[in-house]
Amino acid sequence: MEDCIFCNIVEGKSPSYKVYEDEKYYGLLDIYPASKGHVLLITKKHYRWVHDVEDFEKYWGTALKVKKAIDKAFSPKWVQYLTHGIIAHAHIHIIPRYDEINDFWKNVIPKQGKLKFSKVEMDDIAKKISTAF
Repeated sequence: MEDCIFCNIVEGKSPSYKVYEDEKYYGLLDIYPASKGHVLLITKKHYRWVHDVEDFEKYWGTALKVKKAIDKAFSPKWVQYLTHGIIAHAHIHIIPRYDEINDFWKNVIPKQGKLKFSKVEMDDIAKKISTAF
């Protein structure tokens, strides 16, 4: 779709901090991260909803692959997956968590939009995850 930011990223028309790519999926750092290493796994083909993605199992298997790279890169205490967002393109949030799981309900999505990383930091985070595959 022409006006979809995620489609534009996949097509190389908009910049991103890429951490993963294969024939069907593209992983990038969320520019409004909830935590260090917060990745969005998007489909290269435009789907409105995650549950509409062809080969749903492979999509979630790829999310697990990205999670394992985040584990290697940053050793979070746990990882959260969410499929929410205002962009009308299927995407899975893969959010490394550094808090205790007992604190989950206090901060379901901790600090999203409040954390700021410099371009250098974003490049470094992306490199750490992408080289952990």
